[in-house]
Amino acid sequence: MSINKHWKLGAVAVSCAAIGAGASAIANAGASASASSSSNGSNAAAKHSPRAHGGRRALLRRAVDGNLVIATKGGYATVKFDRGTVKSVSGQQLTLAEGRAKQAPYKTVTLTIPTSARVRDDRHQATLADVKSGQRATVIRAPRRTVVIARTPRTP
Repeated sequence: MSINKHWKLGAVAVSCAAIGAGASAIANAGASASASSSSNGSNAAAKHSPRAHGGRRALLRRAVDGNLVIATKGGYATVKFDRGTVKSVSGQQLTLAEGRAKQAPYKTVTLTIPTSARVRDDRHQATLADVKSGQRATVIRAPRRTVVIARTPRTP
């Protein structure tokens, strides 16, 4: 009786190994066929190519509003950013029409900028009062710091 049980167990083990080997061979054949038919080389090379990184950068350049949760030594922190065209600056209030310059605004937001914020205007240190209507701006708000980066669009 025990030999019969072991024989059945062995048969199941051999069957599983054969099925696994067959599935592995099929998967490898499919992967090599798709890699050789790919126009830009192997899949692994495509993941690490400069073009793939450029796609991520392009995605970030098109982002207009977001919340990021990042890991810190003390836990997690939320970093928020808003990007758009400056509509007005009044005291510590900055009103942005979020979106890209050549598209309709996504939404309009009014942000309260702390007095301790770092402000850059056309790559120079500035104050919030130096930021003018019509400039493109990015506001980054982190737990310990707020940064406002404004630039005057180029005229064609």
